[in-house]
Amino acid sequence: MHLDRSKAPEFIIPADFELSPPEIRKLTSDRTLYFISTPNLDAVKLEVLGKSQRLALPLEKSLVPSFTLQMLTEGTHGLTETEISEFLDFHATELHPLVSYSHEGLSLLTTKKHFFEVLPLFSSLFDLAVFPIESFEKKKSQRKLSIRLEREKSASRASSQFRKALFGENHPYGLEITEAHVDQLDRKDLLDYYQNQLWTGTEFFLCGNLNSWELDRIVELLNGLPFLKEKNSFGLPSPSPKPKITEDRPGALQSSIRIGNWSIGKNHPDFFALSVFNTILGGYFGSRLIKNIREDKGHTYGIYSSLAEIGDFNYWVIGADVQKAHQAEVLAEIYKEISLLATDRVTSQELEVVRNYLIGQMVSKFSSSFELMDRFRAVHHSGLDFEFYRKKLAYLRTFTADDILQIGQKYFSNPPFTEVVIG
Repeated sequence: MHLDRSKAPEFIIPADFELSPPEIRKLTSDRTLYFISTPNLDAVKLEVLGKSQRLALPLEKSLVPSFTLQMLTEGTHGLTETEISEFLDFHATELHPLVSYSHEGLSLLTTKKHFFEVLPLFSSLFDLAVFPIESFEKKKSQRKLSIRLEREKSASRASSQFRKALFGENHPYGLEITEAHVDQLDRKDLLDYYQNQLWTGTEFFLCGNLNSWELDRIVELLNGLPFLKEKNSFGLPSPSPKPKITEDRPGALQSSIRIGNWSIGKNHPDFFALSVFNTILGGYFGSRLIKNIREDKGHTYGIYSSLAEIGDFNYWVIGADVQKAHQAEVLAEIYKEISLLATDRVTSQELEVVRNYLIGQMVSKFSSSFELMDRFRAVHHSGLDFEFYRKKLAYLRTFTADDILQIGQKYFSNPPFTEVVIG
């Protein structure tokens, strides 16, 4: 058959795609193991995630959860930090703390060959860590240096100030972490959190080429891990937004910009349309903000728009690092692009480009079992399941220009929004 290489392959939009949900195994204390089999793949990934108890702590102790998790591999009652490190290296194993505003835990990635050899060490980190004082003081020094360096970066500073502007400086989600917060930490804080708060409401997410007998062994071991029942939900203060924060840096050649506002979560009926609007605005390399501010004017290497969530709060944010001399022009152009998308219908050509991009991007995110578990966990924590992605695909196949226009009018027609400029 003759192949005409002058023509691009035809893009075929899938009518649907099948997603097999994880196998569910119930453990003691109402805990759950979610398992996805990975035939012909001999890597095993186990993630243990619990509900963060950070909100139960005073604001000045906000770093306790992250320090506690980082210290777990610094030594146990049976092994030193060096012995743990050498053991993990020999067995081609990676351990990583998992920390967010809403969840915290540990991730294990290893080979099936070594999985059952590594599992006892992994499980020992849940109740036998010793938090050596020398390692603790070293990590405190490293964290203070990291905070100082990040403060000098206008992009990092802009992101932290944007959360501060949205939530307020005395809100747990708007708190600006400083060296003073590191100085507030004490080894006793970590021990108390480790023993009394860390493993609250844990769930297990496992991917591997494992048979039923091997799963039974794993369940038996996981049943032995410490577990704390979820306490009453924490009362969060109401956000106290500050619409605008500007921090001038004399001599700076670059400014970091953040513009955004409150948004909606994945379980809201408008979410799919909002995600399309966000993509057209600044969510991919062919977006309007990229074409205007990068390609046409050359004021930035990159500008993006994204949807984000912290706990039960959702927001959208536009971010860019731009030439300081053109800061005012870029701000005006951002608002102009938002206004145009909220008042004028998207052309059919642009609509089809973004439709094909979003469908291709979504389907590509399910190319491996590890990614399948990542996608499951992303919606699971919002109280959803794989039906979310089937509904999303159905929406992406059928949305119209009027759908996007309505979203623009509903959520983006009342500027100015929260605005942060650093530099």
